[in-house]
Amino acid sequence: MSLQKTLLITGISSGFGRALAVAALDAGHRVVGTARHAQAVADFEALAPGRAWGHVLDVTDTDAIAPMVSAAETQTGGIDVLVNNAGYGHEGVMEESPLADMRRQFEVNVFGAVAMMKAVLPFMRARRRGHLINITSMGGHITMPGISYYCGSKFALEGISASLGQELKPLGIAVTAVAPGSFRTDWAGRSMARSPRTISDYDALFDPVRKAREDKHGKQLGDPAKAAQAMLALIAMPQPPAHLLLGSDALQLVRAGLAAREQEILAHEVLSRSTDG
Repeated sequence: MSLQKTLLITGISSGFGRALAVAALDAGHRVVGTARHAQAVADFEALAPGRAWGHVLDVTDTDAIAPMVSAAETQTGGIDVLVNNAGYGHEGVMEESPLADMRRQFEVNVFGAVAMMKAVLPFMRARRRGHLINITSMGGHITMPGISYYCGSKFALEGISASLGQELKPLGIAVTAVAPGSFRTDWAGRSMARSPRTISDYDALFDPVRKAREDKHGKQLGDPAKAAQAMLALIAMPQPPAHLLLGSDALQLVRAGLAAREQEILAHEVLSRSTDG
């Protein structure tokens, strides 16, 4: 197989999606990119005419996904790598946040990603090769107050990715959940949906968390361009991992979370074993 690959990346107008699309084109790959607005699609196609194909798509419009993927397959001769990047963050204390906000969060971050995978899989199965990459988050491994809907969606996508990877490995298709830490993207800025504050009991806990996130925006350690290079290295691996953390903060926090979980398991091991018949 040629070193040149064809990537289908959702959400190429900004953030990780934009950085990866640009890096992939610069490296000689071909890229099919989706965005919600026609101007973003046109700007993307202008980056590399003949190697960059854009499609207007909202991943919550699941009826539109399969026709778009079929068109991309025809345009390119076959998608090698799907990168489910489209998504956003929701911030809000759970009790204060409407269920409609949770449904929207899962429609984009989970259902949209799954619909994309279901659309590309028949083609990848027929070729007995392919790579599905789901951009999750360190928030799919560890939690913090004020982003319960977001963490829930990313935990869900992590679990789906891991299970799906077991189903697809015998068919020659890899699945990787890529979990970034804090990066200089719009995640905590204009892309974040925030529920209004209404219950003063949460002020002492949550207000400092919100302020710290706002103060840190644009100053995060992670560089999206370097994340893009890491993902290009990932798609070049003959045996890609099921999970990949990006960023030293993700490494530190996820390791600490795993250690705390192990201590909790050990502390209650006798009670856990007491249910055996």
